[in-house]
Amino acid sequence: MTQPFRLPDFYAPHPARLNPHLEQARAHSKAWAREMVMIEGSGIWDESDFDQHDYALLCAYTHPDAGAADLDLVTDWYVWVFFFDDHFLEVYKKTRNIPGARAYLERLRAFMPVRSPDGMPEPTNAVEAGLADLWRRTVPARSEAWRERFAESTRALLEESLWELSNISEARVPNPVEYVEMRRKVGGAPWSADLVEHAVHAEVPAVIAASRPMRVLKDAFSDGVHLRNDIFSYQRETESEGELNNGVLVMERFLGCDPQRAADTVNDLLTSRLQQFENTALTEVPPLLAEHGLDPAQCADVLRYVKGLQDWQAGGHEWHLRSSRYMNKGAPVHFGPTGFGTGAARLARSRAYTPYAPVGHLRVPETYLPFEVGTSPHLDRAREATVAWCRQMRMIDAPPGVPGAGLWDERKLRGFDFALCSAGLDPDATPEELDRSAQWLAWGTYGDDYFPLVFNTSRDVVGARLFHERLRQFMPEEGPVTAAPSTPVESGLADLWTRTTAGLALAGRRQLRAAIESMTESWLWELANHVQHRIPDPVDYVEMRRRTFGSELTMSLARLGHGRLLPPEVWRTRPIRGLENSAMDFACLVNDLYSYQKEVEFEGETHNGVLVVQHFLDCDPDTAAAVTNDLMTARVRQFERTAATELPVLYEDFGLDGPARAALEAYVQELRDWMAGVLRWHRLTRRYDEAELRRGGPGPGGGFAGPLAAGGLPPVLGGPWSVPGGRPPATVAAPGGAGVTVPRGPTGLGTSAARLFVRPASRV
Repeated sequence: MTQPFRLPDFYAPHPARLNPHLEQARAHSKAWAREMVMIEGSGIWDESDFDQHDYALLCAYTHPDAGAADLDLVTDWYVWVFFFDDHFLEVYKKTRNIPGARAYLERLRAFMPVRSPDGMPEPTNAVEAGLADLWRRTVPARSEAWRERFAESTRALLEESLWELSNISEARVPNPVEYVEMRRKVGGAPWSADLVEHAVHAEVPAVIAASRPMRVLKDAFSDGVHLRNDIFSYQRETESEGELNNGVLVMERFLGCDPQRAADTVNDLLTSRLQQFENTALTEVPPLLAEHGLDPAQCADVLRYVKGLQDWQAGGHEWHLRSSRYMNKGAPVHFGPTGFGTGAARLARSRAYTPYAPVGHLRVPETYLPFEVGTSPHLDRAREATVAWCRQMRMIDAPPGVPGAGLWDERKLRGFDFALCSAGLDPDATPEELDRSAQWLAWGTYGDDYFPLVFNTSRDVVGARLFHERLRQFMPEEGPVTAAPSTPVESGLADLWTRTTAGLALAGRRQLRAAIESMTESWLWELANHVQHRIPDPVDYVEMRRRTFGSELTMSLARLGHGRLLPPEVWRTRPIRGLENSAMDFACLVNDLYSYQKEVEFEGETHNGVLVVQHFLDCDPDTAAAVTNDLMTARVRQFERTAATELPVLYEDFGLDGPARAALEAYVQELRDWMAGVLRWHRLTRRYDEAELRRGGPGPGGGFAGPLAAGGLPPVLGGPWSVPGGRPPATVAAPGGAGVTVPRGPTGLGTSAARLFVRPASRV
């Protein structure tokens, strides 16, 4: 059979090693599969199928240091998961039996008890029998925290198969962002990462398990595993199985290209994710271990886990080259380190980026958004109230010696027009609610301007973290704010926190605080990239952009008005998260399109979606803008589809009554208002006009919202003062009174434009 494309040159920096207990695992796994009735009598596999797939070889390559008993157990797990996948394909995917699939998957939960392996129901098929046996043999040796993580990963692996089935039933190919997010769940690699902990006898300490570095390690590992599998399995899945959920096919449809270019692009993304893994392991994990004061044994556990994930990547690649399950003719077989290849070229290109290039005005493509934008009759009042509030918080017209003095002036603030954004985001707000919404926008944007000026230009990573941690004092979970603010950022947060959380229950205050911390912590991520002079990996960028834009905070505040009518678990469902992520991505990418010239030419920014696409695809800005716009369109269409087809199912699954349904529908309408309001604001604000950018003014911000030094670089690498028309540096006071020299050239607020939308506590 002719292969549809030539296999690309894979990035394979680590050698694959083979476990010496391979033959024992082969014999054991076949006997176990036969005992579970997965071979003879299953109607799914026969002995020849089982032998050719050689799952023992997969596990011997991916767990080279496991002992004989551990390798036997891990191999049984993989036999089970591949059997489940093929069984689900035959019984439910090919027959399009969604109701039967839902009942089948729901019953499997009973075979994964977290606290005790006893009390399971009697298995009725090979999948249930295998899961029951494996659960009893595995969980007694692991902590409850690990069991919970593993049960969650296993449930996602099983239950999100309904998402794949739904796409097949509708003949629908997902968009790239949706695909990467969902592939992590249905593809099983997070589940594999949990099994690595078991195989190397090194659990990730619970105190750091949910942290960004450990999450990114797991996600980057998972994406690498899945994207590689998609390349090798493309022919089998598209030609024999009728599968639509394959990364190469997703890229082929999204880019409108042939399979060869799509496969090469997926391989580029695979390379980028593997290098994201390496970067995180080298630059983020060591500080994490020190920050939490882990003892030597815990640190050793984490490092063994990281090494176990590397071994899995190398071994998984080698197995794909050898297994008869996949397309692998003509692929090179690597027996040792292979160097960086095309991946190194991309890495070098991302760090060879020259800031402040004169890119000129970017033509924004026609944007698809079929939602009407509203406005508020209280707009003019909110405009004046916002100016007065910013003056009160000393964000404008502050005397010398006040931290942030000179950052903004009144002319610049009025040009920002935060109230216009709020009037679209919340057209039905009361006058007081609209004032507060616009002031949240002003606070978040000012903070995102202040932070890089003080910390990015000086590369003060320690000071930046202390700044982030100090903000917690102005968000008490209980009682009033008692800390004394020392900067306009702290003053504004203390005031808004007090007014927004008045009468808010403890759970709501915690939710709001977590969302604000998520945003301010994301500024540290931007700073780390600037220290490395690094353009972000595309997947990491999209996922972190939701935080830097303040989108998670927006959603948290909007939820507060509906929380009492909806069960907490509703907010964690795939349809709701899909709606929110689609809306977030649309708004973030809108900002990236309109802010491209300001951020790239005037601020030396690396955190811009158009720039990320431009460097990933190695294309010109107009092509990158078109691809960015296509992705925005795809996310809006996904939003529409989810609201139309998945919410009615959600209502039935949770038995939501009339008021609860109305509350959820109102929340979805708020998301529509949010997208429409953000787009309208970007079209009307003077924030991105080139004349305004060149005009500059007191302080760093010829434009509207975003970090000067989210792209700021020290003088040795160039700075805004090198831009034609730029002005000499000024000095701003940092927390504690230290003077920090900052440029007076045009900078603005960039990535944070229109980031915060407040649903007031009075609606709770």
